[in-house]
Amino acid sequence: MTEPPSGTGANLRLARQVRGFSQQQLASMAGVSRQAVSAVESGHSDPSLRVALALAQALGMSVEDLFGPGEPAAPVAAISLAPLRDGNGRHVGHDGPSRVMLAPVGDRFIALPLRGDSGAGLGFLSAGGLAVPLAAGPANGAVTPIGTGPADAGPEQISVRPIGPPRPTLVVAGCDPALPLLATPLALLDPPVAFAWWPCGSGAALRLAQQGLVHAAGVHTQGDRESSGQALPDGATQVGFTAWREGLVLRPGLWSAVDSVAAIAKRKLRIVNREPGAEARRLLDAELRRSGITPQEIVGYETKAAGHLQVAAAINAGLADAGVASEPAARAYGLAFAPLAEERFSLVIPAEHAASREVQALLKVLASPWLLAQLASLPGYDATTCGERAS
Repeated sequence: MTEPPSGTGANLRLARQVRGFSQQQLASMAGVSRQAVSAVESGHSDPSLRVALALAQALGMSVEDLFGPGEPAAPVAAISLAPLRDGNGRHVGHDGPSRVMLAPVGDRFIALPLRGDSGAGLGFLSAGGLAVPLAAGPANGAVTPIGTGPADAGPEQISVRPIGPPRPTLVVAGCDPALPLLATPLALLDPPVAFAWWPCGSGAALRLAQQGLVHAAGVHTQGDRESSGQALPDGATQVGFTAWREGLVLRPGLWSAVDSVAAIAKRKLRIVNREPGAEARRLLDAELRRSGITPQEIVGYETKAAGHLQVAAAINAGLADAGVASEPAARAYGLAFAPLAEERFSLVIPAEHAASREVQALLKVLASPWLLAQLASLPGYDATTCGERAS
């Protein structure tokens, strides 16, 4: 063998990032310059045989595996945060493997199905693998069904064939649509950390954290409890993220006529509701009880939107007249807003993940000037407590 197999450098970059090394760290381990590593990764030069052997040895790989075309990755066992099948045993949405994000969380792989609102922003999201269920039964006994979230059901054990090596990925569950802003500063770290968001209500996010299935849960908090009264996991760290007002989001023509749930019921307006376990739904239920109104008197009470922006989007599209969501969501769509409560949104970090690379990266970027500036630029957000640890 006189020269290493050719390659674009993408394999080297992925292998380095999966192991959590910076370019400088890998260069030091291999006894080469950082510029040499950078040149190979960018495709500006092919490594010499000596450099290829040194890089492969430092990464614990063969030269062929590192710079060759490679074979399809073997399937890995993972826990999906929502079932891949419906109640009749059929794949949800389509037949065949399901696209998922794949992230290591602790000593397990976690899969986040990419479908519906969790699978698209303004376009499709990149997948980390293709998943199939392991069996027709429920998840193994170590995982308690969540019962809410994008698929309205809990985790299950699945098999995932990775599309490329899984990278260090911060997995956060919660309802705040500002959470994806974390992706940019995380990607700029050296080594970078990817970001995966599982949109769901506070109750579901907290139960995922209690099972150690996410690095952090975004929840509405009051002291050491979630706002519905659910206790936080033992030893968990609570870090501030944002605060906002939550209330009635209304189509513009209702600004002067509707300022309460009672007015919605009286005018028989159609609402778009959130899923059970969401703070917005809990707030709506509290307002109904206070006004002596039953859910059956509210048109559209049985609907389930997956998040604040989805509520605002449905109203903006004319599918509903009102709903309960955050003020930032209302202002993003130019809708009317009647406040009902002040909300504090915190990130709850399970003790078992507190020392992980992903969580340490999260704590670092929460104090980044870029993130604080982005949050401040969104009308309705208060980022005063972002990054502050609760006593």
